[in-house]
Amino acid sequence: MFEDLEIEGLKLITPKKFGDDRGFFCETHNALTWQKEGLCYNFVQDNHSFSRDVGTLRGLHFQSVPFGQDKLVRVLRGRILDVVVDLRRSSPTFKKYVAVELSYENWKQLLIPIGFAHGFVTLEPDTEVLYKVTNFYSPAHDLGVAWNDPELNIDWQIMKSQVILSQKDQSLPPLSQVVSLFP
Repeated sequence: MFEDLEIEGLKLITPKKFGDDRGFFCETHNALTWQKEGLCYNFVQDNHSFSRDVGTLRGLHFQSVPFGQDKLVRVLRGRILDVVVDLRRSSPTFKKYVAVELSYENWKQLLIPIGFAHGFVTLEPDTEVLYKVTNFYSPAHDLGVAWNDPELNIDWQIMKSQVILSQKDQSLPPLSQVVSLFP
């Protein structure tokens, strides 16, 4: 099932899951099914993250052009609040964000096109996230926005005292200081 979200281009996808007393089977991505929905992506890299503690916040990250990445995000174990911010200057939803809960239980995936910053916070311990991307990682194009930028006013649904950040994410600038945004 493909569901449009409030910001154009974002899609929530719930793949069909077939189960019995042994377990389940699921095609988490099928290019032919996606093409029927008008979605043509060439995923070239899979990234897998593990976060031990509740409150681990990763983001808000993006890669600038020409190394922008479309992403398909899903949770293998645990639960996250996944947040995406529209960084497309010409978009009517520029600087707006969408937050969705992704979990092993709800089996939902989030499709994030190029032009968005992405981040998530763990809501359960020992959470694993897998995301596919359409371009390779480029350190020179790896950028981000501060998770707590007051201009964005993101509700991460946890207390600020619970947030656990990497050193890199602690030093991300506010959106007003990010030069390389999307046209």
